[in-house]
Amino acid sequence: MVENTAQDTQLPTGALDGVRVLELGSLIAGPFGARLMGDLGADVIKIEAPGKPDPLRGWGQAERDGHRFLWTVYARNKRAVTLDLRSDRGRELFLQLVDSSDIIVENFRPGTLEKLGLGYDVLHERNRGIILVRVSGYGQTGPDAGRAGYASVAEAVSGLRHLNGYPDQPPPRLALSLGDTLAGMFAVHGALAALYRRTITGEGQIIDTALNEACLAIQESTIPDYDQGGIVRGPSGTRLAGIAPSNIYPTAEGRMVVIGANQDTVFTRLCAVMGQPELSSDPRFATHAARGENQDELDELIAAWTAEQPHDSLIERLSDAGVVVGPINTVAEVIKDPQLIARGMIADHFDERIGENVRGPGIVPQLTGTPGRIRNAGSATPGQHNSEVYGSLLNLSEDELGTLAEDGVI
Repeated sequence: MVENTAQDTQLPTGALDGVRVLELGSLIAGPFGARLMGDLGADVIKIEAPGKPDPLRGWGQAERDGHRFLWTVYARNKRAVTLDLRSDRGRELFLQLVDSSDIIVENFRPGTLEKLGLGYDVLHERNRGIILVRVSGYGQTGPDAGRAGYASVAEAVSGLRHLNGYPDQPPPRLALSLGDTLAGMFAVHGALAALYRRTITGEGQIIDTALNEACLAIQESTIPDYDQGGIVRGPSGTRLAGIAPSNIYPTAEGRMVVIGANQDTVFTRLCAVMGQPELSSDPRFATHAARGENQDELDELIAAWTAEQPHDSLIERLSDAGVVVGPINTVAEVIKDPQLIARGMIADHFDERIGENVRGPGIVPQLTGTPGRIRNAGSATPGQHNSEVYGSLLNLSEDELGTLAEDGVI
C-alpha cells in the first residue's frame, strides 16, 4: 500500500511538473480531469467562489464527522483558493493567474465564461499559450449546446445506456457517473495533445469535450453496424451477443466467476480443464462464429461444470491453464487484492479533515521515469491556500489579502 501520512503542499514532481492548471467549475467532469493532471505532477489550483464551495465537498456515501469522501479523491493533489469571478477585482486577479498558467479547465454551461468577460479571446490576449479545456453536456456548438447536461442524460442520449442491462427491461445505470469520468479523461487527452502542439507553434487552443460525445466514443462498432447492416445493438445481460464463451458462471458455493474463453486457443484450454477436450472440435463450438451461434447451449454446458467446482480452486486451475477468469469482487474484496496492493492501486490519502489516512484509488497510468504521486487529499476548507497561492504567484501581502477577503473578492 502506498503510504501518505501527512499533507504535502510542496509543488509537485512528475511528468507534468512545471505545468500549472487553473480549475473552474464544480462537480465531477472538470474536477476529475484536473485531478488526473495533478496526479501526473501538474500544479492544479482549484478556484471556488467565496461562500459557494464545490458541492463535491459534501458528496459520497460514507460520512464521518460530517465529512464525505468523494472529495478525498477528486480534490487530491490540488491547492484551493477562493475568488469571485463576477467582480472586477476577481477577474483581474484571475487574469494575473492566467499569465503564469498553462491550462484552464472549466465545466460551466457554454457561454458562461463569455458572460464573465473571460472568453478565450480575452484569455489568449493575456497568454497566447493558454489552453482552455471546456467540458459541457453537449459541446460548445450545435443546437443543444446551451442545454444543461449531466452524466446520466449524456449516457442516455448517446445510446450508451440503451446497451446496458437485459433485453426487454428498462436499461439500468452503472452506479457511477460514468459519463462525467469519460469526459474528464477525454478532456485530459486533448489537453496533453494541445501541450505538445504548443511546443511547436507556441499557441494554445480550445479543447471542446462533451459528455454525450465521450459516451459515444467508446461504443465500438455500433454506428457502422447500424449503417451497413441495420443492426440496432441492444443490451445482452451478462454476456455479449455472439461472443462465447464470455459470461458469468456459478461455482459450488454459489459465488460467480467471469470466464472469457472466446478465442479458439483459450477455448481449447478451457475444454481441457473441464475434462471435455472433444468440445473444442465439436462443429457446434469449433470456431468463433459457431460458438456465437450456439451461445446458449455452450453457456449451459460450462455452467453445469463450474457449478460443481469450488470457487477459489476453479479460478486457480483455469488461471494456471491460461484461461481468462476472475471473481466478481465487491469493494471489500478489491481493497485486499494482492495484485492491486502490489501495484500501489489501494493508496493512502492523508485527509486532514479527519486527521487520518483514507484509502482510495492509486494513480493510473504508471510512468516509470516520472511517476505520479498523491501529495494530499484536497483542501480541508475552501480558500485554504489563498495566502500560499496569491502570495507566491501574485506577490500579494497579507494586508492586501485581508482587504480582498473583507470585500468578498476571495
